[in-house]
Amino acid sequence: MQKTLLFFALIIGLAAQAQSDKYTAAMQKNIVLLDSARTVDQLQSLAGTFDRIGDAEKTQWLPYYYAALAQTFIGWRPEIKDKDANAQKINAYLTKAEAIEKNAETYAVENMAATQQMLVDPQSRWATNGKDASDALQKGLSADPNNPRLYYLQGMSLFNTPPQFGGGKDKAKPVFEKSVALFKSAQPKPLYPDWGQKQAEAMLAQCQ
Repeated sequence: MQKTLLFFALIIGLAAQAQSDKYTAAMQKNIVLLDSARTVDQLQSLAGTFDRIGDAEKTQWLPYYYAALAQTFIGWRPEIKDKDANAQKINAYLTKAEAIEKNAETYAVENMAATQQMLVDPQSRWATNGKDASDALQKGLSADPNNPRLYYLQGMSLFNTPPQFGGGKDKAKPVFEKSVALFKSAQPKPLYPDWGQKQAEAMLAQCQ
């Protein structure tokens, strides 16, 4: 009886390991594709792929995060005119991710989605979408005060805010410097986000 139980335990363990290996391989493959995606169609396809991986796994937040991130990259494209509709897609993926785990990375994508909506009409949307973006950033920094992507996003906000309203290059520069320093010392876990360093370095160069 004991040998039988050990046999079944071994089979279950091997099946779980095989499933884990399959998940890891699928994620690694599609993260590489996301890094090199250049078109809206490529990004949209990857968002759907990550969403399906998440639905298959059910307990992993990262696939839904990457689905939301791919959709966010779409939202930055100038040819995407309906930022609100795109943000709805981002937030749908984030809802799935945050049902499993809320963290600094999901808050970073929340910030970008709200920022994209705010930029449609900054004057009229600052009190709504602008506040949502700021709230997401602060929640993210509370969750992880050493997340370099959050400082990059904070620096972008300051860089694009007129000096008379508390922004400008001088205010953004030390934030970008902190972001770059944190990127250089970061040691992300396997499959975890590592984007943003090149962008932060490029923005810091503009502040010199």
